[in-house]
Amino acid sequence: MNNSVIELKNVKVYFPQNTGFKKTYLRAVDGITFSVNKGETVGLVGESGCGKSTLGKAVVGLLNTKDGEIFYHGKNINSLKKQGKNDYRKNVQMVFQDPAASLNPRLKIIDIVMEPLLNNVKMSKQEKRELAIKMIETVGLPADAAERYPHEFSGGQQQRIGIARSLVLSPEFIVCDEAVSALDVSVQAQILNLLKELKNKYSLTYLFISHNLSVVKHMCDRIVVMYLGRAVEIGTSEQIFENPLHPYTKALISAIPIAGKKERENRIVLTGDLPSPADEIKGCPFYNRCFNCDEKCGDSICELKEVEEGHFVSCIKI
Repeated sequence: MNNSVIELKNVKVYFPQNTGFKKTYLRAVDGITFSVNKGETVGLVGESGCGKSTLGKAVVGLLNTKDGEIFYHGKNINSLKKQGKNDYRKNVQMVFQDPAASLNPRLKIIDIVMEPLLNNVKMSKQEKRELAIKMIETVGLPADAAERYPHEFSGGQQQRIGIARSLVLSPEFIVCDEAVSALDVSVQAQILNLLKELKNKYSLTYLFISHNLSVVKHMCDRIVVMYLGRAVEIGTSEQIFENPLHPYTKALISAIPIAGKKERENRIVLTGDLPSPADEIKGCPFYNRCFNCDEKCGDSICELKEVEEGHFVSCIKI
C-alpha cells in the first residue's frame, strides 16, 4: 500500500540564463525522485548551492518545475482543479530559513499569524484571532506577543512566529528549509525540540532541509543526499550514517566535527572544482572531485539503484 504524502518523480527545476544568442539553463534541480511517507521526517542534505531550497520551494508551489511530476497522495499537483490546488496549498506549508526576512515588519504578530486564514478559512474575525493566539501560545510565546512587531523579538522567537504561521491552517506536510541555520546553537536545540513536539502533537510529516548532518541525524528517519541538483544516495538515517556508500556521502560524514578533537582522523578532503549547474553532465556529476573514480565514471549514465532494502545509491562502482 502506498503511504506517501509527497512523491517526486524526475523533478527538474531550471532557470533560464541570458548568454547571448544561445538559450541556456541553470539546472538547479536536475531529475530528483523520492517520496515522503506519512508521519516521517525526510532529511534533504548537501552543500550550499546543490538545489535543496529550490526543491523545497517547488514542492510547496513557490517555483514551477520544468519537467517531472510531484504527487500529493497519489494525485499530480499540476492536474488538480482550483479546489484541489487550494486544498494542497493549505495542507503543504513552509518554514523559511531567515525568520526576520520571512516576517512582514509592518504587521503585528497577530496579523502575521492570521494572514493565511484570511482567504482559506470561513471563520469570523474573532474566531480567526482566537486561533492565531492559540498557535502563538502553542509555539511557546505568551499571548501578549500578538500585539508586538517582529523586530521586538529575538531570532529564535521570530522563528517560532514563522512556525505558528505555518501551523495555523492545520497542514499535513511542512517543508523546513534550513529552519535553524540562522540561529545560535543553544536556540537551535530549542527549535528542533519544538518541531519534534509539534510533529507528535499534530501528526505532521516533514521534509527537513539542512546542511548540518548532526542536526539531520537527530531529526530524520530517512535521508536524501543531494549533489548538483541530483540525488546521489537515499537511505534510512542508520544506513546513511553507519554505512555510507557514495563517495560524496562519505566525504560529508567525515567532515562532521567530534567534540574534543580539532579534526577527524579519517577526514576526506575533496579536491577539484564544483561543475557549473549550467553545463549538461552526462556522467556522474561528482566525477571530477571523486577520490574513487575512473574514466568510465565521466561517461556512464548514473542512475539510483537499490543495493539493500530502502538504500539507494548512484555510483557505477557500487
